[in-house]
Amino acid sequence: MADVVQYKLERMLDELDDLEQRGLFSRQEIAEIVKKRRKFEYRLKRPSPLKEDFLAYIDYEKQLDALRILRIKTFDRKFGGGKQSKKTISDRAAVSRILEIYRLATTRFKGDIELWFQYLEFCRARGHGRMKKVLAQLVRFHPKVPGVWIYAAAWEFDSNLNVAAARALMQNGLRACSTSEDLWVEYLRMELTYLNKLKARKIALGEDKGNLVSAPKDTDEIQWRDENKELFMALNEDGNVDKKSSSQDGESEGKVDVFREQGLNIIQTVYGGALEALPLAFSLRTRFLDILEATELVYSEDMRRKILDDMKRDFSKEALYWDWLARVEVADSKGVNPLKLGKAVQVYEEGLKFVPSSTMFELYVKFLMDAVNDDNRDGEAAVHFESQGQAIELVSHIDDVFGKAESLGCLTEELACQHISFLLNLQKLNEAKMLTEKLCSGKFPNAVHLWSLRLSIEMGFIQNNTISSSKADLQRIFELLRNILMKVNVSEAETLWNMGLKYFVNQRRHFDKLVEMSFILLTRDGGSDSGFSLSSTILNFILERDGVECARGMYKRFLALPRPGLAFYRNCIELELNLESSGDKTGLANARKLYDSALTTYDQDASLWQDYHAMEIEMGTSETIAAVDWRARKALKKTILPWSSSQ
Repeated sequence: MADVVQYKLERMLDELDDLEQRGLFSRQEIAEIVKKRRKFEYRLKRPSPLKEDFLAYIDYEKQLDALRILRIKTFDRKFGGGKQSKKTISDRAAVSRILEIYRLATTRFKGDIELWFQYLEFCRARGHGRMKKVLAQLVRFHPKVPGVWIYAAAWEFDSNLNVAAARALMQNGLRACSTSEDLWVEYLRMELTYLNKLKARKIALGEDKGNLVSAPKDTDEIQWRDENKELFMALNEDGNVDKKSSSQDGESEGKVDVFREQGLNIIQTVYGGALEALPLAFSLRTRFLDILEATELVYSEDMRRKILDDMKRDFSKEALYWDWLARVEVADSKGVNPLKLGKAVQVYEEGLKFVPSSTMFELYVKFLMDAVNDDNRDGEAAVHFESQGQAIELVSHIDDVFGKAESLGCLTEELACQHISFLLNLQKLNEAKMLTEKLCSGKFPNAVHLWSLRLSIEMGFIQNNTISSSKADLQRIFELLRNILMKVNVSEAETLWNMGLKYFVNQRRHFDKLVEMSFILLTRDGGSDSGFSLSSTILNFILERDGVECARGMYKRFLALPRPGLAFYRNCIELELNLESSGDKTGLANARKLYDSALTTYDQDASLWQDYHAMEIEMGTSETIAAVDWRARKALKKTILPWSSSQ
């Protein structure tokens, strides 16, 4: 290993001498460079070098080369009068070395796509001739990655100006990754861009007029066009779309535009191939429609109608199709346009005939809610939309949609919660209260989120109508809470327990009843090893209200249950360690007892042993540390523990 490293360093002598002779680096700096490079070379010659070793070496060489370039510029300004100095060996050596390190890295880590792209970006930025070779290697190693083909074709098309090679790469990519939507879309964009360039050439020669780009219709389309600049190239000298592109005068009048016809043929061909490869790709067809609407082609409206008909044929049973179709109706409008909003509502109503599902209603409601929110931002008092020549209030229509979902049996818990929240936002408290009572006692008797809304509404009613809660009110809230808590699993009722404990924390009689209920439910369901821990929540309330001794007595009662849960053990240990830090002399001893008790059940949990060991290192003695270490090795049956190597 040492001989190879020494050989590589000796090959750098000419470069280093040149740097010193040109006055760019001092002898002391060069000695430091050699020291650094020797260190990096040894790291690369290890039996199993890491990716980080290569990247650190590359980063160092890039910074060193940037410093060299900066000093050359400074030197030229001072002594060269702004003239460029002649290139020497040190000017070429840095790039060559970085490329060699990238080559070694990609040879070692062939499967790292990110590393390959860093290599390619460096070649592209430096305009190095190795770019084509590296692209060929990447395509050979990763033929199933669509982004590789797209990147290679884009470089051939934009930088190497080789359209035939770019087309060949994209077609080979489509054979290897025929199910990639991005490949189909980028291939179409590339072909249309090339066609646009050909037409631009014809215009520059005075042989044709116009272009393939349609005039932007609104701000949304302008924004979309800005995000896809490669497809929409300016063809006239001032960079604007030729407004006379559709006119033909003199001999050209009535003559078919060959380029627009060819563009339509390209779209038809690519669309047919994409449809055959991806018959169920909904987003692919929407992207094709976006490209079609942004270009001005012969019979483009017929092509658009064909794509829409195919989408209706293949996706009429999909709720997402109807949602997209409805949103297309209002895509060009700013704010809330009553006429377009009415058309979108008609689309949703038609969609419900094909797809009467809860998903369809959820998308329908979300669309209407978005319309209301948009309108509220505009500051109008009410929103209407036009349907069959009549103005219908949007808010009342949303209420009708919720009712229709319930009548068709498509009402889900999420939709029900949205309906109640909608009524609450409209300040219709009585209607919201009646609806929650109806749903909780009817279709959704065990729906936790619905019961949470019901309890919050009931608590709000009591708080708004009376100064202080009466015993009857408290008892009614408690009975409602007990009714749902006894039905659902403890792990699913986190919101309800937090709400109930917080509400009754100062009502000792009801709070104690909740605590006793928790013992029954934890005996039935068991404690939690992670996530929500009911016993920990109750313990924190008691600690804050009644103090340390009551909290200790309570956690001992919980620990006597069959399965208290690892999360509760950890919470109790944390409590005792905090008390120890505050000066409580019994905290450490209690924490050890808790660890020992937890390990009788969770003796295979390595993280628990590690926490125990860390506690002894911080607070214990060498004897207790060794005892825990020995017990952990015995229980886990490992000679080397995870935390031993980090010490």
